[in-house]
Amino acid sequence: MKNTLSTKASSINRALDEIGDKWCLLIIQEVLWGINTFTEMLSATGASRGVLSDRLNWLQSVDCLRKNQTNPKRPTYHMTKKSIELYHNGLMAMNWERKYFSTPELDSVELIHNGCGKVFWPVMQCACCNQRVHCEDIVFIPGPGAGKDQRVTKTRRRSSSIQSDGLGRTLYRNLINLLGDRWTANLVALAFHGLKRFDDFHKELPVATNILSDRLKLLVNEGIFCQQPYKSSPLRYEYHLTDKGHDLFPYFVTLLSWGNKWCQTGKGEPMLVKHSPCGANLKAEVRCDQCGDNLIATQVEFNL
Repeated sequence: MKNTLSTKASSINRALDEIGDKWCLLIIQEVLWGINTFTEMLSATGASRGVLSDRLNWLQSVDCLRKNQTNPKRPTYHMTKKSIELYHNGLMAMNWERKYFSTPELDSVELIHNGCGKVFWPVMQCACCNQRVHCEDIVFIPGPGAGKDQRVTKTRRRSSSIQSDGLGRTLYRNLINLLGDRWTANLVALAFHGLKRFDDFHKELPVATNILSDRLKLLVNEGIFCQQPYKSSPLRYEYHLTDKGHDLFPYFVTLLSWGNKWCQTGKGEPMLVKHSPCGANLKAEVRCDQCGDNLIATQVEFNL
């Protein structure tokens, strides 16, 4: 019987459990850009043959890839409707990466929106009031699907999820190295809900304390959290999001939207998101900063 843990129902958690692994994120990125044979993926991702085979099988099992065996000796892997809708998530990853790191591949990218014919950069706006979406303008309210999720605990270690030497080409290498571990990503998501202390994180994410300590230390070292003492004897810290951490919010909003649609249990959304400036339930759209249209994967060209 598989080991499980009980956490608050969350579309982000469900999404992370499906595609939040570093290698899954890399594979989805490469297939979206047309890398679709096993050999090409080995080169592009830097994964071992065993890891790549395992993750390809997993992504097929959760309907994020389909395998075409027209040529049995050279099968190809293709996006499904489900995985194509992770496109906005990838765009928000690129935004964050470009702001905080100098990545030659990303710095040279031009995105062209066929709708207006212009070079653009993606922005996230509220569909109701057209304002930019910021985490300080968001209020979380329990939804009709609030409750508990039973989550399978996997045995993959973080050490295999943050090493960058083995990575091939990727436009958001640093984000994948940071968030390509679901416990690390879970902690950032919980911080957006206002959690700050070790015991509060552990109550919501009841993993082993050494795992929790390791992930919190990583997030501090990477500049996502900063420590602020709240008790002197014994010394205890709160973990607060930095500006670098706050700017991950659009990435998590797209993950939440995707999880609401594709990882539902039939009970409704676990969490409703209110946009304070307009008072509406947030429907975040990733748009072209030149013409304001919602971006569709088939209408965007990458010049690398």
